[in-house]
This record gives sequence, structure tokens and C-alpha cells, in this order.
Amino acid sequence: MSTCSTVSQELDEPISGTAATARTWLLLEQPGPWGAKALTSSHLDPALGRALEAAAKGTDVRVALIRRPGRHADSGTPTTRHVYAAHTLPGNAWLRSATTRDPRELLDLDFAALGTGDHSSFDTALDGRPHTGEPLALVCTNGKRDRCCALLGRPLAAELAASGVGGTWEVTHLGGHRFSPTLLVLPYGYAYGRAEAHAVKEILHSVQEGRIVVEGCRGNSAWERPGQAAELAVRSATGEYAADALAVVRTEGAAPRWEVTVAHSDGRRWRVVVAQSASLPARAESCGASVLGSPARMDVVAVRELTAATALAS
Repeated sequence: MSTCSTVSQELDEPISGTAATARTWLLLEQPGPWGAKALTSSHLDPALGRALEAAAKGTDVRVALIRRPGRHADSGTPTTRHVYAAHTLPGNAWLRSATTRDPRELLDLDFAALGTGDHSSFDTALDGRPHTGEPLALVCTNGKRDRCCALLGRPLAAELAASGVGGTWEVTHLGGHRFSPTLLVLPYGYAYGRAEAHAVKEILHSVQEGRIVVEGCRGNSAWERPGQAAELAVRSATGEYAADALAVVRTEGAAPRWEVTVAHSDGRRWRVVVAQSASLPARAESCGASVLGSPARMDVVAVRELTAATALAS
């Protein structure tokens, strides 16, 4: 029986505009096994997991668990855990790190402020500092959500770690199982699908230089799906790969058609028409799905640079 990722690749399903949306990511180290809903089905206190979910709701913060690549036996509680917070909005992207002996300290964070890019509560509650190491390469490996994440994600994470990519972590959920192995790179928040180790190393090298690799990119988590597709289309059309150069400043319309305005830091603007349609033929959207589905796809219909006068009016 084919896996959902195999079917997706065979059907050449486009991956642009499929990234999980979150302007800020909050990552807590939690070794050991993870269940399908890892915040409440791991060795983390489920009451704490529920409280973190509640605190993050409606704040543009996404909470996930991470662990180092390798075997994940039913181990005991770690004495010290790594914690990361990353804001992905271009022009204000940052990555902070901390350690904690008591993960309940995360409930002292101001989640609403974190979602807007204010990391002061992270610094105060956890003694957070700017992350000075390599960019984070977060590989989804949660086989309890979908077996493709385990079958394809774990070998990728292990290969990256073995080859000296120090920022490699396994993460609980990035969405889009059918694009496994999936990857999120921080601080800039671009997600990738069908990732291979050599390509990931190129992506991380580019990130260290403040550039974005478009090939295999699902989009920037800071934007909703039409904006993700539009921004990538402008990058491809213009050859602009600087991480902070582009921003989605307006999205007009509703499914199945949007007009997205993408702005360059130098003042140029583009109007991008994005259309949503159903991917055909119907297929299993995940290996655990009991019915066939037609996942939404984002297709860029047009990319038009605006004149100075039109850009000013918009």
C-alpha cells in the first residue's frame, strides 16, 4: 500500500502555500515518546500541556515539543530542558533561547506579546538570550500523527545530526504529512517539504547568510496560505532571496480567489492573484485517513509589479 507522501509526490502535488501558520514558535524540549497530540500525550504533564494550548490560543503563537535525533526510549524526566522562541515576521525576525528546570515557567510568558514579536517576557521569565548558534532545523518525526513522519523524518534528522548539523531537532508537528519529510527552519520561519539532507544543508547555509532557498519551500509561517504562495512567486519572478526583503502587506478577497500585495523593503510592490482549487484525483491526505480527500492547492495566476502611482494608491 502506498503512503500518503508517495501518492502526493507521484501526483506532483504542489507544495507552495502549505506551511503551518504561526508568527511566533515556542519550542520546549521533551525527550521520550510522543503521542498524536504530543502536548497532552507525552511525558510532559498533560495538565501543563493543556494550559499551554489554552495560553497560546488566538495569540499567533504555536507551541511544539522538540527532542534530539536518535532513539527515544521511555526515559525519565530531564533535569534541564532547552526552550526556544522565534518570531518569523520579516523585518523583526528573531530567535531566543533559554533553559529551564521547571517547564511550568512557560506559563509565566505573555503569549499575546510573544505573538506580536515582543520577547521581553521570555527574557524575564526564562532568562532568555539571543540564539547565537546555528539556525534551527526542525524535522517532523511524530509517527503517531502519520507514519510518513517517522519513516522519512527520523532518517533525515539522524543524517543531519550525524553530519554535524548542530541545530537539528525533531519536532512534534508541522502539518502536511503528505509532504514528508517536512522541515521548519528558524529564525525566518520558512517550511520545506520532501526534504533531503543535501538540500537542507544548502538551505541552512543560505539562512546563515540571510537568504531564502525557494526550491522545495512550502512558505513562510508568518503568512496565511495565499500570502505564502504569493511571496514565493514574487521571489521566483524577481530573483530576490534576501530573507527580510519581502512582506505580505495586504490580502483581499476570499476563497477561492485572492489578490495579495507583496512589498519590497525598497518600496516596490506586486499584486499577485492566487486561486484555490481542489487537488485531483482524490487521495488519502494522511496515512491514517479513512476516507479519500481533495486537499486544497494554491495556484498563482498572475504576478504584476505595480507602478509607483498604483502602489501609492494601494
